[in-house]
Amino acid sequence: MPDLQCEVPEYNPPSEEIKGILEKYKTVAVVGLSPKPERDSHKVAKYLKEKHYRIVPVNPGQKEILGEKCYPNLKAIPFPIDVVDIFRKAEAIPPVVDDAVEIGARVVWMQLGLAHNQAADKARKAGLEVVMNKCIKIEHMNKEEQCRLQTNKMLRSSNL
Repeated sequence: MPDLQCEVPEYNPPSEEIKGILEKYKTVAVVGLSPKPERDSHKVAKYLKEKHYRIVPVNPGQKEILGEKCYPNLKAIPFPIDVVDIFRKAEAIPPVVDDAVEIGARVVWMQLGLAHNQAADKARKAGLEVVMNKCIKIEHMNKEEQCRLQTNKMLRSSNL
């Protein structure tokens, strides 16, 4: 049986900072994006694309996913990336973070079930924001629900 280790994030930004990340940054490189619709990476990227984020697939074995050109790695992308969303095994995270720092990404996002504190520290020291063990789709859905609730509350109070 393989030795599975999942780190617990030493730090994650509070909900308001995560909301700010989702509002400010719109170009997301999805590292490990699968062409298979049943995979979480595919579902998340499709959702983000439907919400008007620019999705950049990173998968060396594919030419195109979700109608977007696929790149073999982050350094091959010829334009700026805001968020690097990682769907890879924990041991693959450090080199992805190194590339994210090198290309000048703003955020490293490790999907639900992924955390690598040493890589996160390196990213933060280089000036990147880091989110670990959270699903960007779920966080976006939570943000949208909070906006709806706030709007409804304001509408109700203005009708009084």
